[in-house]
Amino acid sequence: MRITKLLTKDTIHLSLTSSTKPDTIEELVTVLNDAGKLSDKETFQDEILNREKQSTTGVGDGVAIPHAKTKAVKEAAIAFGRSIEGIDYEALDGQPSHLFFMIAAPEGANDTHLQALARLSTILMRKEIRQQLLEAKTEEEILSIIDHYDDSDDNEEKDEEPSENTSDDQPFVVAVTACPTGIAHTYMSADSLKFKADEMGVDIKVETNGSGGAKNVLTEKDIQKAVAVIVAADTNVAMDRFDGKHVIEVPVAEGIRKPEELINRALNQDASIYKDNNNTSTDNPSENDEHKGKSVGATIYKHLMSGVSNMLPFVIGGGILIALGFLFGVNAHDPSDPSYSVIADALNTIGGGNAFGLMIPVLAGFIAMSIADRPGLAPGMVGGLMAANSDAGFLGGLVAGFLAGYLVVGLKKLFASLPSSLEGIKTILLYPLFGIAITGFIMFFVVNKPLSLLNTAISDWLTGLGTGNAIFLGVILGLMMAVDMGGPVNKAAYLFGTGLIASGIHEPMAAIMAAGMVPPLGTAIATTLFGKKFNQQEREAGRVNYIMGLSFITEGAIPFAAADPLRVIPSMMAGSAVAGGLSMMFHIGLQAPHGGIFVFPLVEGGWLLYLLAVVIGSVVSGILLGLLKKEVK
Repeated sequence: MRITKLLTKDTIHLSLTSSTKPDTIEELVTVLNDAGKLSDKETFQDEILNREKQSTTGVGDGVAIPHAKTKAVKEAAIAFGRSIEGIDYEALDGQPSHLFFMIAAPEGANDTHLQALARLSTILMRKEIRQQLLEAKTEEEILSIIDHYDDSDDNEEKDEEPSENTSDDQPFVVAVTACPTGIAHTYMSADSLKFKADEMGVDIKVETNGSGGAKNVLTEKDIQKAVAVIVAADTNVAMDRFDGKHVIEVPVAEGIRKPEELINRALNQDASIYKDNNNTSTDNPSENDEHKGKSVGATIYKHLMSGVSNMLPFVIGGGILIALGFLFGVNAHDPSDPSYSVIADALNTIGGGNAFGLMIPVLAGFIAMSIADRPGLAPGMVGGLMAANSDAGFLGGLVAGFLAGYLVVGLKKLFASLPSSLEGIKTILLYPLFGIAITGFIMFFVVNKPLSLLNTAISDWLTGLGTGNAIFLGVILGLMMAVDMGGPVNKAAYLFGTGLIASGIHEPMAAIMAAGMVPPLGTAIATTLFGKKFNQQEREAGRVNYIMGLSFITEGAIPFAAADPLRVIPSMMAGSAVAGGLSMMFHIGLQAPHGGIFVFPLVEGGWLLYLLAVVIGSVVSGILLGLLKKEVK
C-alpha cells in the first residue's frame, strides 16, 4: 500500500495555528476526526498523549510523528500539519518542530498499513525531502513529494541474512529496535543505524519489533558472529538469546539521534556482558546500560512506582468494598453487634481481610521484581507479608521490597561463577531458597521490630493530632498534591495516604483526594468565569476538566500548567491547600483511595461537608487563576 492511500488531501493542514504541544496534538486530531477517520476523538487524543508521556515523538530535525494504535480509529490514516514558525514540541534535539505527521492506526491494522507507516518514517529522515515539504505551496505538492519517494515495492521490509553474505574482514553488529506502539520510532531507529553503519563500512543486521510483529529476526548465527548487540528499545524485547554478548541497552530514540556513537561503542565492545536473569559480569568497567544516565533517585522512584501500580488495584477495590459495608452500619460486620449483616461481613472480609491483606506483600513483591526481575518476586512478597503481620506496615513493605530486590541481585552475582550445568536450578531453587531465607531472617531479627514501633508511633501521633495540627497536615498534603499534579511529589502524598489506610487512619486520605480534585476543577471554573482569558482549545479542555476533577484525575490540569506554570501552579496549590485543610478540619475520613465524587457517600464524617471542602478549594483556585491570567489577544 502506498503512503498516499493513508495521507490524503483532506488530512493535510498547511498552516497550523497552535503554539504549544498539547494544542498542536488537538489540532491534528481534529483534522483526522473531520476527515471521518476516527470513531472516538477523545479516546484517540488520550492515546496520543499517553504515548507522549512514554517519550516524546519529536524526533528532531524539525519533525514530529505523534502516533497511536487504538480501536478509536476507523481506518488507518495520516494527518500532515506544518508550522513555518515552528512549535516547541520537546524534540530530542531541543529544536522547534515544523513538520508533523500524526499516524492513526486501527487496533487491527494489517501488515500493508504498517509497512506504509514504516516507510513514511524512513522517508522523513532525508534532509532534502524535509526541505521540499517545508517549501511546498499546496496539498497536491505535499502528496506528490511523498509519492515520488515512496517506492512500495523496493521498500517492503524483507528478512535479511547479512551473516551469510558479508565478508569476515568487516566488523559485524546486530541490533534490535522497539517502541511501545511499534509504528514510527521502531523503524526510524533501525534505518538510522543502517544508514550510519553503511557510511562507516560496518555490516549490521537490525531486527524490528513493530506492531506487525518481529521482522528481520536475528538468528543464533547472527548473534554469535556479532562483536556486540545494540538494543534500542522502550519496551521489553527477548534478551536471553544475548547471553554472553556485549549488550548496549538504550532508549529507542538514541538509535535515531546517536547511531554513530552506538556503533562505535559496539565496535569497541564498550558495554557489559549480558548474563541471563539480568546478570552482568565485572569484566568490563562500563556500568549496566539500564542505569546509565539515571540518578539514584530516578532509579528508586522507578522501582517504587512498579510496586505501587501493582498494589493500587488491591487498595482501591478493597477500600471501596469496605466502605460499602459501612452503608449497613459502622459495626454491621461484627456478628455480636445488633446491626450485624452477613453482606456487610462478607464485604469487610473480602475488602479488608483479603484485598487489604495482600496490599503490602504485593507492593514489596513487585518492587523486588522491578529490581531483580522474576527471581525477586517470591522473597519480596514473603518479606512484605512478614512486615504486614508484624505491624511494620507500609514502611516495612517498602524496606522488604528493596531489601529483597537488591539481595537477589547480589545472589545473581554470587552464583554467576557456578558451573553452567547448574544454570537450570538457579531460578527454581537457589534464588528462592536463599532469597526468601535471607530476606526473612533480616526482616525477623532486624527490620520488623523497630519499624513496628515507628509505625505505631506515627499512627498514635496522627490519631492524637489537635485540630490546628491536623489542619496544617491537610494544607501540606494539599500543596504536595498540586505542585506537580501526578509527578513524584504528588505520588509521595498519595502513597502516604494509602499507607495510613492500612493502619486504620483514614483522614489524610480524604484530604489527599479532596486536594487532588481541585486542580482540574479549578481550571474548569476559571475557563467558565473568565472565558476571555483562555483560547478556544483551553475553554474546551476546561469543560472536560469538570468530569476529570469530579473523578479525581488531577492530571487534567497538566496542559494548563505546562502552558503557563507561573500562574497556574500557584493558583492550584492555594486551592488544594484550602481543600486539604478544610477536609482535616471537618474530620472527614475515607477508606476508598480513589473514585472522586462517586465514593463521597462512603466518607466518614458527612459527605456534604466533604463536598463543601472540595467546592471551596476549587473556587479559590479558579478565581485566583482567572485574576492572574491575562486576556488572550
